[in-house]
Amino acid sequence: QVQLVESGGGLVQPGGSLRLSCLASGFTFSKNVMRWYRQGPGKERELVATISSTGDTTTYTVSVEGRFTISRDNTQRTVYLQMNSLKPEDTAVYHCYVRTRWGEYWGQGTQVTVSS
Repeated sequence: QVQLVESGGGLVQPGGSLRLSCLASGFTFSKNVMRWYRQGPGKERELVATISSTGDTTTYTVSVEGRFTISRDNTQRTVYLQMNSLKPEDTAVYHCYVRTRWGEYWGQGTQVTVSS
């Protein structure tokens, strides 16, 4: 079955960096668009970044443009989210997401806390 397993979250000071990873299995990873979402405390879930199946095309929500970078390694079935210049408002649970022809799938999420 489809599995998405995130890792890399943690506590970081403002201005710091983290790299999230999402290891995928159970579907043809190289043929699917991958996305990162986040949900902060008391906030709606938000689409953070999207990457095409080949990795050639990426898009970001405005609030993270220039600070976050989404990338993928199709040989390792992994999608990454490099987060730099982190701000307290980036605090959230970050989820990996894929929509395949069989349905939509979410990872369990990884907590990112930005605080001094």
